[in-house]
Amino acid sequence: MSSVDEIVSAINAKGEEIRLLKASNSPTVKADLEPLIASLLALKTSYKDLTGESYDKPKEEKIKKEENTESIKKEGPSKSELNKLKRKEARVAAISAKKGDITEESISESTKSIDKTTIDQDSEISEFFGDYPLIQSTVITDKNYRRIEELTEDKAGLTIWIRGRVAVSRSVGKGVFIVLRQGFNTVQAVIYPGGNTTRAFVKYSASVSLESIVDLKAEITIPNSPILSTTLKNIELSVSEIHVVSRAVDVPFSVEDAGRNIVEAAEKSLPTVLQDTLLNYRWIDTRTPANQAIFRIQSGVCQLFREFFIQKNFIEIHTPKLIGGASEGGSNVFTLKYFDQPACLAQSPQLYKQMAAACGGFERIFEIGPVFRAENSNTHRHLCEFTGLDFEMAIYEHYYEALQVMSDLFIFIFDGISEKYKNELEIISQQYPFEPIKYLRPSLRLTFQEGITLLREAGIAAEYDEDLSTPQEKALGAIVKEKYQTDFYIMDKYPLNVRPFYTMPDPNNSAVSNSYDLFIRGEEIVSGAQRIHDVNLLIERANHWKIPIDSVQSYIDAFKHGALPHAGGGIGLERVVMLYLGLKNIRQTSMFPRDPKRLSP
Repeated sequence: MSSVDEIVSAINAKGEEIRLLKASNSPTVKADLEPLIASLLALKTSYKDLTGESYDKPKEEKIKKEENTESIKKEGPSKSELNKLKRKEARVAAISAKKGDITEESISESTKSIDKTTIDQDSEISEFFGDYPLIQSTVITDKNYRRIEELTEDKAGLTIWIRGRVAVSRSVGKGVFIVLRQGFNTVQAVIYPGGNTTRAFVKYSASVSLESIVDLKAEITIPNSPILSTTLKNIELSVSEIHVVSRAVDVPFSVEDAGRNIVEAAEKSLPTVLQDTLLNYRWIDTRTPANQAIFRIQSGVCQLFREFFIQKNFIEIHTPKLIGGASEGGSNVFTLKYFDQPACLAQSPQLYKQMAAACGGFERIFEIGPVFRAENSNTHRHLCEFTGLDFEMAIYEHYYEALQVMSDLFIFIFDGISEKYKNELEIISQQYPFEPIKYLRPSLRLTFQEGITLLREAGIAAEYDEDLSTPQEKALGAIVKEKYQTDFYIMDKYPLNVRPFYTMPDPNNSAVSNSYDLFIRGEEIVSGAQRIHDVNLLIERANHWKIPIDSVQSYIDAFKHGALPHAGGGIGLERVVMLYLGLKNIRQTSMFPRDPKRLSP
C-alpha cells in the first residue's frame, strides 16, 4: 500500500470483518479470528512505520461504536468483564508511562474497544508483535539492522533490529528461547513476559515455525554463562518486538538433520537426510553450516584465481558458449538448433582463448565460465555442466613457463584458503572431517613415464601409451603421497594419442605430447598443454582426428596471420573444492548440479 489513506481504509475494512465475525457467534470464532487479527496488527504496524504514530480510530467512530454497544448490551458489562478491563487498563497505563506518549484519556478510550475474547491481542500493545504485511518497497524506515557477526560484547546495552531465520525455538517456563541464524552464524534470543511482552506476545513468538524469517527488535546483553549451542557464545538478545517477515510451511526436513556428521548420527541413532532429497530441496540444504562454508570457500577459490592472474598482468575475457562445432572434437557435446543451422554448447573455451592470447594480441588471458560435457558418466567426480577456470599465455621458449605459473597459482590458492577461511574449514570439518592438504614448494613434477613406472613397481598394471584410469590415478596419488609427502603434483609428457587435436607433439618423441595434468589427492583437476600455433601442423592434426575442417575453419584461419607460441590449462572449480576439502562427491560442491540424471532444480 502506497499511502496513509489506503492503509487506514484497509484497517477499517479489516476491523469491520472482525466485528461481523464476532457477531456471528460461530463455534470456531476464536480460531477464525486469529489470522484476521494478525493481518489487522500488521496493517497497524505499517501505519506506524509510515506515520511514526500508533493507529488510533477517529473519535467519532469510537463514539458511534460505544453507542452501538450500548444499544446491543443495555445492561453493561458484567463484574467479571469490568475487572478484566481494569487490569488491562493498568497494564496499558504502565506501558504508557514508560513510553510517555499516551494520555490517560486515550488509555480510557482504547480499553473500551477491547473485545474480551482477544483482550491480549487487539490492543495498543500488539504493535510489538505480529506478521508484517507483504514487503513491497512501500516505505523506508530508520530501523538500524545489524548482522550477527557485528554483535560484540562492547555493544551490550545497544538496542538493534536484526533479521534472520528461526533455527531453533524452545518454550521454557513462561518464556521462549529462539536461535536466530544468518548464514552459518547463530545467536540466542530470549522472550519473557514483562513490560511490553504480554502473554500473547510470548504465545505468538512460540508459534513461529522453524525456518521462518523474522525481524527482532532486541537489546544486546551478556549471558550469565557462555551459550554453547550458538556461534555467538557471549552475546544474547533480549527481545522487545518480533515480526514474521516470511513464514515457512511444510519444510520437508530439518536443517539440523541435514547438517549432521553421519558417523556421529549413526552412533547416536539420530536421523540424517539422503543426498537425492537434499539436492531436490537444495535451497534448504544450503542452509546447513557446512554448505554455507563450502560455497564461501568455492567463492574464495574464484577470488584467489582472479587475484593471482590480475597480479600477473593477465586479462579476463568472456568467450561464447554457443558455437558452430565441437570445441575440442569428439562426440560428447550437447547439440541444438541455432535458428537454421546446427550448433552445440561449448565443451571448453579452448579455441577462443587461444585466438585471444596467441592471435589477438592479449598474450595473457584467463576466464571463469560454464563448461558443458555430454558425458553419460554417473560418477562421484563428473558433471555435465561445471565451472571452468581457464588461462592461456604466450610463451617464449618452453611450456615449463606455463607449468611454473600453474604451480605458483595453486600454491597461492592453497595458502589463501588456509589463511582467509580458517573458520569455514573448521565448520566443514565438523560435518565432513578431512586431513589438511599437503603440498610442496615448488610443486612436485613427474613425467607420465615416471608415473607409470611407479605404478608398475607397486605391482599395478599400467601402459606407457595409454591414459590412466580412475583407479590408476587414485593408486598413483597414494604412492606419491607416501613417497613425496604431497597431495598435489604435476605430471607431463602424456601420450599424444590421448590428447586433443591442438596439442603440440614432443619434438623428440612423436608418440608423446607437450601436455600435462595436475592432481589433488590422486584425482585430476587440470588438463593442459602447449598448443599448436603453426597452421599447417594444426590442419594435419585436425585431419588425423577426422574433425571437419569447415567446423573449425575460423579457428584455423586465426593462425594464418601470425600466432605466438602459447600454452595454458583448464581447471574444474567444483573438483578442486571437492578434493581440497576431502569430500566424497562433486555434487556437494556444485550448488545446483547437472549430471546425466539431474536437470532440476
